[in-house]
Amino acid sequence: MHTPETEHDSPALGTSAKSVAEHASALVRLEMELAALELKRKASQLGIGIGLALGAALFLLFGLGFALATIAAGIATALPWWASLLIVTAGVLLVAAILGLLGMRLINKGTPPVPEQAITEAKLTTEALKSNGRS
Repeated sequence: MHTPETEHDSPALGTSAKSVAEHASALVRLEMELAALELKRKASQLGIGIGLALGAALFLLFGLGFALATIAAGIATALPWWASLLIVTAGVLLVAAILGLLGMRLINKGTPPVPEQAITEAKLTTEALKSNGRS
């Protein structure tokens, strides 16, 4: 029932509802800006981290080269230079071959990348549901 009091409150209620909607919209916009700023910050940190990791990998590669050169120089005290370099080269190739074979074995074990156990369990669950618990 409309009374003068309720009719008087209707415009205020509409204004309040509009104000709440505007505040909600502003809040959503601010949350979106916050999310965008956070993503930018995290992306820049991720980029810097990747760059530093690549720099570390490069220095590790150079360190490995110097370590191999040191080993060759140490062997060269007892053998000619060419023999020491040949020994170090053979060792590096042997390590590469072993790692390559182990990697290929693991790749062959992991292919095709199909979750076979999960598929089997899903089939068993489907069969159990179809049979409705009957054997």
